Amino acid sequence: MPFDLLLALSGLLAGAFGALLGLGGGILIVPILTLGFGMPLTAAVGTSLICVIATSTGGAAVNVRAGRADVRLGILLGAGTVVGALTGGLVAGLLPERMLAALFALLLVYTAITMGRGALHRPSQAEPPEASGLAATPDGAIGPAYRTRRLPAAVGGSFVAGNVSGLLGVGGGIVTVPLLHLVMVAPMRVAVATSNFMIGMTAAAGAYAYLFRGDVDATVAAPVVLGVAAGAALGARLSARLRQGWLIGLFVIVVLYVAFQMAMRAVGSA
Repeated sequence: MPFDLLLALSGLLAGAFGALLGLGGGILIVPILTLGFGMPLTAAVGTSLICVIATSTGGAAVNVRAGRADVRLGILLGAGTVVGALTGGLVAGLLPERMLAALFALLLVYTAITMGRGALHRPSQAEPPEASGLAATPDGAIGPAYRTRRLPAAVGGSFVAGNVSGLLGVGGGIVTVPLLHLVMVAPMRVAVATSNFMIGMTAAAGAYAYLFRGDVDATVAAPVVLGVAAGAALGARLSARLRQGWLIGLFVIVVLYVAFQMAMRAVGSA
């Protein structure tokens, strides 16, 4: 099978899984490129960030037009994620690859545990409308209360989210969504949409550091980006037809296996 086609199919798989579970493809792209194709970890992270930019743009535009994303809050916290992503991308070039592999393994374990808990959790009653929808029009004259709640902590947390994105090639939503929902007490739908709005600029800042160092090979990145974009569209269409419980269970098994392989790489087996 041609190498470019194999890269595109790998991106398709990662993008579809990411869209089905709301995680984005970055969480699987880095392990696929490093473990499956033998790429250096920094090159895989840079490629993953470019994929995140490509796949998040469309979703962010839809959320902004629909009024689900709090644009003002996203721009404010986005300053923290952008600086953090640039810092993380620069620091990644200085860290040993084994350390990056260990950090990514920890991220995968955290993701698997989080997804597993979500699959086992069954709410006792339906979520009230005000908790699942918009508490207020995000860009109205009077901003919602959550916009200023624990703002210094949220700005600091957004910097951490940006570092995670720049270091490990993921969108940062794995930190940003809990930050907005649990710390600032924004409705979950607003937290997810605002995080998606922030992901593109966060990934762009991180990708710049990798592009500047020459870690990204365009001949590798192009087919992966195309595959991820197609996979994300496919996953979005299939999400309503598949049983999420079984899907999440399979995802947890795969991610834990990949985490084990990344850990082996970190301790020196690779």
